[in-house]
Amino acid sequence: MSDVPATSDGHVTVGSTDNAPDAPAGRISRSDVAHLARLARLAVSEDELDVFAEQLDVILGAVARVGEVAAADIPPTSHAVPMTNVYRADEIEPSLPREAVLASAPDVEDHKFRVPRILAEEA
Repeated sequence: MSDVPATSDGHVTVGSTDNAPDAPAGRISRSDVAHLARLARLAVSEDELDVFAEQLDVILGAVARVGEVAAADIPPTSHAVPMTNVYRADEIEPSLPREAVLASAPDVEDHKFRVPRILAEEA
């Protein structure tokens, strides 16, 4: 039924030896998943061993495919598309006069917006 012993609550007793034959070459076995779970100090159930083994196989297969595609004539990149500076030049442009802006403010003091205090003054 199972190649990794489970506790009464259904979690795997990691760190035990696995008597079942290993998975086919290049595949992650239940014992590999149990070992990784033990190293990560994770409680893994019997059902999760199979699910995680399949998921890890898919991940490792995808990584292997990336390694097959990489070619020596393709330079390494940090981004898929070229990065460009998105900032505009810092140039002075006309803006509203201060008087016009302050004229629409609800309260003005010393040529500045006056707002309610939100922080207490520290001594």
